Amino acid sequence: MAPVPEPRIARCNDAPPNPGGDYVLYWMIAFRRTGWNFSLQRAVEWCLELNKPLLVFEPLRVGYAWASDRFHRFIVDGMADNQQHFEKADATYYPYVEPRPDADKGLLAALADKACVVVTDDFPAFFIPRMIRAAGKSLPVCLEKVDSNGLLPMRATDKEFTAAQFFRRFLQKKLPSELSRTPEADPLKGKKLPAAVSVPAAVVKKWPPVSSEMLRGGHKAFSDFDIDHRVLPVEKRGGPKEGSKTLKSFLDRKLSLYPENRNHPDEDGTSGLSPYLHFGHVSVHEVFQRLAEKEDWTPEHLQNKVTGGRAGWWRMSEAAEAFLDELVTWREIGFNLCSLSEDYDNYESLPDWALKTLGRHAADRRRYLYSLEAFESAATHDPLWNAAQTQLLAEGRIHNYLRMVWGKKILEWTPSPQEALEVMIELNNKYALDGRDPNSYSGIMWCLGRYDRAWGPERPIFGKVRYMSSENTVRKLRVSEYMERYK
Repeated sequence: MAPVPEPRIARCNDAPPNPGGDYVLYWMIAFRRTGWNFSLQRAVEWCLELNKPLLVFEPLRVGYAWASDRFHRFIVDGMADNQQHFEKADATYYPYVEPRPDADKGLLAALADKACVVVTDDFPAFFIPRMIRAAGKSLPVCLEKVDSNGLLPMRATDKEFTAAQFFRRFLQKKLPSELSRTPEADPLKGKKLPAAVSVPAAVVKKWPPVSSEMLRGGHKAFSDFDIDHRVLPVEKRGGPKEGSKTLKSFLDRKLSLYPENRNHPDEDGTSGLSPYLHFGHVSVHEVFQRLAEKEDWTPEHLQNKVTGGRAGWWRMSEAAEAFLDELVTWREIGFNLCSLSEDYDNYESLPDWALKTLGRHAADRRRYLYSLEAFESAATHDPLWNAAQTQLLAEGRIHNYLRMVWGKKILEWTPSPQEALEVMIELNNKYALDGRDPNSYSGIMWCLGRYDRAWGPERPIFGKVRYMSSENTVRKLRVSEYMERYK
């Protein structure tokens, strides 16, 4: 077993490991999967080094912003998959779903009290960085966080990239040495760990693990929970198994037509992987490996010349390279920013040119103005925008191209760009399965100029920020069936 690369591991406190503990604790909070997971692999490394069993603790809180039946159902679907996997492995799995805010208070400390070392997931957005910092200060034992987010370790650079072209050029320099440093498909396979340990009885009594009924997906599983019951679960189920099916379906049925169909809402040609990537049910490393196998590709195919261009460097098919630019360049540039800056979701974090041009046009007359409630209920004058919002409400997603139009129109129909950002974040994070993620924050802020350049002619409201309209979209793209479906 190759060790987890050092750049992916970070200490969160100065406390030493405790060799006298009962187990190694993996606190699974972002990479909610049993394979292709550097965090789980690192925990297994500690088990082998200390000759201790593994306890995997996967919690789900209720006291976070936008908690709802939709997100709970998707995450608990993954818990069901993980429980089935760990039942056949030399590890103890302890899934816990908090029934009310602060019910989990003291749980992590109680588990860490018996641990030799605690390993957790290094995810750079939402409440997770604050939670890990707080744990690092309070736990009396060594706490490590491990980066299993993307092909490039977040700590490979301390530079924030302002444009995809610059980041793409950096990737082309750094990725060749990283592509061989992949997590194991199953970190527990073939490892002889000490016999699985029981969760301490006092812990189980005070904090009972998630019920089998909830894992099965009972209709009213979360009815007594203090979460938003108006945001209903979607038809698409969560979990690593469903994520793997989605990946296979995309590679088998959609990939070959990806460049042609991905921007046409009628064709639904996108991968559908973003919710599974966000909740950690699917790994980018696994997606890349499956794609490479389909393309009969090895790293020796890489072009030696660094160009920063979208196509040609990988030396894969046109379709595969188009998909990789979304999966790697555009997804991981968001992780680059979130890992280096805590104000990634603040208006003031936009590029200077965008702040200046939006500021000059902040007082421009708006032909239409809508409240948050009108936006949320898809009650605008624009049928295409309403269709996109309706899809978000019903399915927890917006077609990738239309999400850009959706954001641009919010900018046009709110009193100020600052309020536009607030509306976008609220709607996206409340309803989108892939919201609250570095990649989704990149998409939202792109609508206001991040990772883009100044465009002419200068327009009212937008200034030099790139303009998009529903009328042009309807003319350019196939959207009639989409609009009928979500009208």
